[in-house]
Amino acid sequence: MLQKIKLIFYYAFIQHLPHSRLIGFCNKIRVAYVAKVLKLMPYDSRTKLEPNVYLSNTLGTRIGVNCRINEHVFIQQAIIEDEVLIAPHVAILSTSHQHQKTDISIVNQGDTKPQPPTIRKGAWLGRNVVIMPGVEIGEGAIVGAGAVVTKDVDAFTVVGGVPAKLIKKR
Repeated sequence: MLQKIKLIFYYAFIQHLPHSRLIGFCNKIRVAYVAKVLKLMPYDSRTKLEPNVYLSNTLGTRIGVNCRINEHVFIQQAIIEDEVLIAPHVAILSTSHQHQKTDISIVNQGDTKPQPPTIRKGAWLGRNVVIMPGVEIGEGAIVGAGAVVTKDVDAFTVVGGVPAKLIKKR
């Protein structure tokens, strides 16, 4: 219950503070709140957590040091290692809708069991990327803008497209 109250305060006030490019102190407040109150990451002055980052399920979510998470990112539940760059409007999903039964509408079937994605150290997720449940993005991998990642991405590779496919190795 207390965690929900902390999240409500985050959604009502903290996430709406101005962008770090305008007022850098606001980023420090956001990072300190997520680190020390929500306890999702260690406090690190190099981390950038921009406005309107939606943290849906804080249970099991972990964010590493020196990460940059840009505005309007949706994190349902995930493990995000150190030095990860996440561009604006990325969605990181840990659940989906049940849809196996054809005699019951999808909206009434509930959600799948959570499978938090893992984003390994030094990865870069481009603008508007969607990471599906259970996917692992390898160390130093780059996911091109607009990609939908449905399968694991190897370390130090570049992927893009819908669904995401290998473009090249770094």
